[in-house]
Amino acid sequence: MPFPLMNPALARALTEQGYEEPTPVQAAVLDRSAHERDLLVSAQTGSGKTVAYGLAMASTILGEADRLPAPGAPQALVIAPTRELALQVARELAWLYGRAGARVETCVGGMDSRREQRALAAGAQIVVGTPGRLRDHLERGHLDLSALEVVILDEADEMLDLGFKEDLEFILETTPTERRTLLFSATIARDIAALAHSYQKAALRIDTVRSNEPHGDIEYRAIRVAPNEIELAVVNVLRFFEAPGTLVFCATREGVRHLHGALRERGFDAVALSGEMSQRERTDALQALRDGRARVCVATDVAARGLDLPDLGLVIHADLPANRQGLLHRSGRTGRAGRKGVSVLLAPYTRRRRVEQLLASAGVDAAWSGPPSAEEIRAGDQARLVADPVLTETASEEDLALGRLLMEKSSPEVIAAALIRLHRAKLPAPEDLYDPGEPRGGSRDRGADRRDDRQAYDPQRGDRPRPERAPRESYARSETDGVWFRMAVGRNSNADPKWLLPMICRRGHVTKKDIGQIRIFDRETKFEITREAVDRFRAAVASAPGEPIRIEAAGAPGSKAHGEAPPLASPRDTGPGETFVRRPAKGPPRKGPPPKKKSNDARR
Repeated sequence: MPFPLMNPALARALTEQGYEEPTPVQAAVLDRSAHERDLLVSAQTGSGKTVAYGLAMASTILGEADRLPAPGAPQALVIAPTRELALQVARELAWLYGRAGARVETCVGGMDSRREQRALAAGAQIVVGTPGRLRDHLERGHLDLSALEVVILDEADEMLDLGFKEDLEFILETTPTERRTLLFSATIARDIAALAHSYQKAALRIDTVRSNEPHGDIEYRAIRVAPNEIELAVVNVLRFFEAPGTLVFCATREGVRHLHGALRERGFDAVALSGEMSQRERTDALQALRDGRARVCVATDVAARGLDLPDLGLVIHADLPANRQGLLHRSGRTGRAGRKGVSVLLAPYTRRRRVEQLLASAGVDAAWSGPPSAEEIRAGDQARLVADPVLTETASEEDLALGRLLMEKSSPEVIAAALIRLHRAKLPAPEDLYDPGEPRGGSRDRGADRRDDRQAYDPQRGDRPRPERAPRESYARSETDGVWFRMAVGRNSNADPKWLLPMICRRGHVTKKDIGQIRIFDRETKFEITREAVDRFRAAVASAPGEPIRIEAAGAPGSKAHGEAPPLASPRDTGPGETFVRRPAKGPPRKGPPPKKKSNDARR
């Protein structure tokens, strides 16, 4: 369907940008029923919202004229939640209204406020800004909204989530009462509806979100990984897909710094993006991704909203999103404007159930698999090399002359082998990863994010916690008089020496010969470290407290102590052959003889 009739200046701008037909949200705001009305719009991420409200406000600020009036007090104000989104919106509106002679200025935190003050004094028809900086300019008298005809709230739900409600209300209270108000949000929750009711007049509700249906251009994949191999899994996923642009999401700034450094060390062209960075650093990182100087951006959720990055074919959730909105917004950075994309969730087996709940709440059907293997990655490298356009491009005379010279000195096989070595030298090496496999008894997770599986004693029922079974097997690597440690992961979580051994070696800076027996119980694993390596092991474990699987000192299985403090002061029952020593309670010493022990029959 072609674009409906609109202002000729905007129609020419759309044609020059390659727009042939409107997206659903663009068609909806251009419908006659929406003409000159307040709008309350919910639309999927990547659906063309910026162009949509740019077209919607044209009838108000431009009408039938070819050009806007001379710059002065702004006619249109766009409020966005983040600096990156505000700058992106300004670029979109600049080309859309370029032929109409628009001057678009920005007011965003982290930029030079004095430059913004001078730009506002010189005049602008359209101003785009973030709530905090716009309020600052209003309070200082630098921003005059007396001539405002239309105000747009972009990603309104995100602005409320970020705590900008007071700033938004302050800004809207200073605008003329006869303005149009266009409110765009991914979801219309109760607080959004309340905001619309307070500041809009008989708003037309437009909903283009397909209920309970994920983005059709995004392929979702859930990849099983061991908890200690998240970083290695990111490497293999990047190498397997070889997308021209990738966003990798971490939960914290520290996680971004660590993963960014690890990828750079392995040879990836990676940049970082987080809230602690200056605006210049963030702008440079995004520009490097846009122009191809970087192919990977490691980011916090600051990059999950509104950013439109070309050629972004892959999103990796190194840390799981907090909720369904986080999953959909992160994933929505790819699969935009009709292009296909892939969203990969790295699912530690200990959080399997959490991942399944997350996917179900978002209405996403993801394909589950193990991590890409090194063999699969090398096979993909070979296929890409054979299909590389450099082998089919027409060669220049200079290239052919150099080729003939090489043929005189070396055989074709030697030259081809040299080409392959040059190609491989640019590629980071894949990692050998452990696949935990599907959990026994179906996909139900019995790992760490599930509630503690010990049963509470109920006096009404007279039952007691079910003790763990004895260890299925003792994996004895050597007979040692070592020191015992424990991890809160057992056979219920698919604990297996195949991945436990490498993890213990990596965490404790030891080798396999320093590890004695490994005994796997239902909910925990105990292992032995030789006396010679125990000090080094303790120091290494203590220096990395943020690891997902905690390692603690423990008594040896079947003994009350082994020269160590008790592993836990826990009241729960333990499996046969294990003893938990309770810590003595503080207080005055007990007087008189100790109480007699009751027999097992008496306890029952």
